[in-house]
Amino acid sequence: MSSSATQTVPAVGPRQPCPCGSGKRYKACHGRAAAARASAFVPRPFAGLPGEGDWVALREVVPAATALVRTAAGAAEHGAEPGAQVVVASVLPAAAAALRRADGSVLLGLQTPVSSGDPSRDAAAALVRAMAAEPGTALPPAGLPGPGPRLQDLLDPDGGFAVTVHDGFGFWVADGARTPETDAALQEANASVVPTRRLTGVEAAYWCQVGHRRHLRWVLPHEEDALLDALARLHAAGASALGPESRYLGAFRAHGLLVPVWDLAPDAGAQDVEEPAAAFAARLEEALAATGPLSAEERRARAGVVSRQLTLR
Repeated sequence: MSSSATQTVPAVGPRQPCPCGSGKRYKACHGRAAAARASAFVPRPFAGLPGEGDWVALREVVPAATALVRTAAGAAEHGAEPGAQVVVASVLPAAAAALRRADGSVLLGLQTPVSSGDPSRDAAAALVRAMAAEPGTALPPAGLPGPGPRLQDLLDPDGGFAVTVHDGFGFWVADGARTPETDAALQEANASVVPTRRLTGVEAAYWCQVGHRRHLRWVLPHEEDALLDALARLHAAGASALGPESRYLGAFRAHGLLVPVWDLAPDAGAQDVEEPAAAFAARLEEALAATGPLSAEERRARAGVVSRQLTLR
């Protein structure tokens, strides 16, 4: 069968006969190829978008935050309204993929329970669906979206990605739409929010307080091997901390980027980390620029850095 004929085979239930006439169930015939395309893994799904680190942070580590983006002029080619403003949110009510409010505005959620191997494609599919939905519609995740546009195809590359961190989920409800019922729901949701602040002096770094402990989670854009070498150089030199009483805990990987985590002083607020973080960023750039081989001490430090892989809970 030709590729063009393959693309026109309609999707049916996985246990139903495949429409191509092979006699096989759809999931064992054309459905298998469709599922493979839909779940194709993209190592850095948000690469090429302004603020890649912040996209990763909103999807993985920030409980309540929003950022305003704008669709590109060419978005119409992919079924989206061009030049429209969209509110990207860390999470929406019931982990919805998107909301189209009664006023027509669109909110796009990043933290959803259904994900393919390309979160950018998932979010783009939800955005297209939301723009075609009736006002007042919440769109739950719809499973694997199949081939189609990604956020990089839909969003204005010059639109920026300025994140606003919120203390709660009040942004879920449009101005003037608050009711006693929504207030009760928001109060319950807000009880789970981990206090979080975004640093202003460096990119994609987030202070948070978990119980009595305070941390900094910093999504760094550098290639992993080079970053690990640089962290090892700093650690061996005793320069990997962020001020007094802080220590480098380790890192986890998220969407192709490394996210180092520091334990901070018990009373350290976000403002107290600004200067140490800026100083660390300068030291890191120097370490990244070093081209010589690691010393024996630095190799031992690198092994320690690599072994400190964290699991985010």
